Formats: sequence, structure tokens, C-alpha cells
Amino acid sequence: MQDMLLIALFAFLGAAGAGLLGACALWLIRRRSLTMSLAVVAAVTVTAMLAGTLAVAEAMFLSVHDLSVVTTVVAMAAVVSLATALVLGRWVVARSRELTRAARSFGEGGAFAPPIGAATAELEALSRELASTSAKLAESRDRERALESSRRELVAWISHDLRTPLAGLRAMSEALEDGVAADPARYLRQIRTEVERLNGMVGDLFELSRIHAGALALSTSRISLYDLVGDALAGADPLAREHGVWLVGDRVEPVPVEVDGKEMSRVLGNLLVNAIRRTPADGTVAIAAERSGEGVVLSVTDGCGGIPEEDLSRVFDTGWRGTHARTPPGGAGLGLAIVRGIVEAHRGQAAVHNVPGGCRFEVTLPTAPA
Repeated sequence: MQDMLLIALFAFLGAAGAGLLGACALWLIRRRSLTMSLAVVAAVTVTAMLAGTLAVAEAMFLSVHDLSVVTTVVAMAAVVSLATALVLGRWVVARSRELTRAARSFGEGGAFAPPIGAATAELEALSRELASTSAKLAESRDRERALESSRRELVAWISHDLRTPLAGLRAMSEALEDGVAADPARYLRQIRTEVERLNGMVGDLFELSRIHAGALALSTSRISLYDLVGDALAGADPLAREHGVWLVGDRVEPVPVEVDGKEMSRVLGNLLVNAIRRTPADGTVAIAAERSGEGVVLSVTDGCGGIPEEDLSRVFDTGWRGTHARTPPGGAGLGLAIVRGIVEAHRGQAAVHNVPGGCRFEVTLPTAPA
């Protein structure tokens, strides 16, 4: 038993020395190819066995003949191990290089195409993660391009909409200053109207900037949808009368919701004004509020004639003003973008659908806790 312990001790010391040298070699080549690291690991394995054997032989536990036999066996094992390590290392390195080239393609703006062929489980997992990242990056690029397009349209429309009232204000102020205004009171009323229009536009821009910056602070309280819709209808009634449009509030359930009353009033006001301005005279704008499986749905249905299918996905974009039947007589295309921002701040969703003769805007909000 004592002899076996001595053999184990000498073998361990010899193998430990080889392992220590191998660890130092791995640290020195830590930035080199994986092939070299695998070769070092294989060499350390064989060298550790040989060093242990030589240590035991030095202690006179092996005969010369036995030592030569063991050395020969270890040498053959070393040749096979190194060859296997080199083949495996070159294969893994080749697969890694293919993956690197594929990753570089989507980093430069293209789509990621995973390499074809077998790979290790780790490389396969990395390939899947890169494919997922590539898809997310492509989606982000598309979203950024859409936002940039919306910003350009917004700047163009704002510049146009500001130029017209400013030119009118300048002309009227010069007429008043020169004393050539036939009816100064009418000019003053018109100036006030244009100033209010500009003030509303600036207010919309400020609200939209708060939404985009995530600085929209909500002060929520428990409100009945019946009261919320009633106030919105009362506020939009004068504009509806002016345009000869009928306002209808049906299927309005007294469902409680936890919302910011001021901001949600703005949402309903924007939707009603948008619907009234695009509905022909003697048309009808209907507002409804009812429960659904997803929460509470507020809907405003108009008689605009419908939105082209290719424009449905852009209705809530900043600066979008539409074409054909929905081209507005004024405005900067901010109202619906503000609607979506406020609704999403309430953890809700805004959507639009075409219906016979017009379209329906829907706002889905979570129900208030019991």
C-alpha cells in the first residue's frame, strides 16, 4: 500500500509540473489562434503522463525495459493527440471565421446570413443570437428611416403653415400702421384669430415634444367614460354646427377608468375635430364607449370616405396629413400623433379602421381596478 502511495505521489508531482508549464504556455498564447491552444492542451495531456512516468522511473519503480515501452506508447499517443487537436482546431477556426464574415455583413448595413454547415453548439447559439440581433437592427433602421421621413414632412408642413398666417399678420399690421385699413376692427379680429391659430400650433409642438421626450406627467384619477364623452361632445358641438355635421353619442357605457382627465379630453377633442372637419355637411360623427375583452374601447366614426390602405399604417405618424379624401384644409399633422402619444402613456393603444363610408378611430384603455 505504501508503494502505491509513493507511485501516486511521484506521478502527481511530475504531471503537476507539466500542467504548470502548460498553463504558462496557454497564458502566453491567449491571444493567438484556437488551434494553438488546442495543440498545447493535447501536448500538456501527453506530457503530464510522460512526466509522471519518468518521475516514477527515476524513483526506481520501473525497469528500463518497462520505461522504454511506456515511453513509446506515450509518444504514439502524443502524435495522435496533436494531430486530432490540430484538425479540430482548424475546423473550429474555419467556422469562426465564416461566422465573423457573416456578422460583418449585417454590421455594414446588410442582413445576417448564418454560415451553412455543421458547427459546435456554442457557435450555433452565437449564430442564432446574431440572427436575432440582425432582425432587431433592421427593424430599428426601418423605424429610424420612418421617423426621419416624418420629421422632414413635419418641418416642411410647419414651415408652410407658419408662413401663411405670418404673411397675413404682417400685411394687416402694415395696413393698420399706414392707416389704410377700411375696417380696423375687422383687421384686429382677424389678427387675433391668426395669433390663436399660431398659439395652438405652438402648443401642439410643445405637447408632442414632451411626449417624445417621455416627460408627459400624468395626473390620473377615477373618471366615468360617460362624463368624459359628454364633455367632449359639448366642446365639439359648436364646430359640428358650423360644418353642418351631426354629432351622435350612442352606446356610451358608464365605465370607470383611471386616466388623466385633461389629457384624455384632449385625445377625444382631437379625434372629434379631426372627424368633423373631414365629414361632409349633413354627415354624422358617432362616438361610442364600451367594454371589450382587452379593456375599454372609445371609438369615433366619421364619414370621410375612408383612408387609402397604403396610408393606414401612417395615420398616427408625426407630420402625416394624408391625401385624397382626407387632405385637410389646415393643420400640421400633429393631432393624431399627440393622440397616440397620450394613449400609449396611459398604457393603451390607438388604431384606425376603414368602415363603410368612412373610418373609425379606436382608443383602447385598461379598465380601472375594482
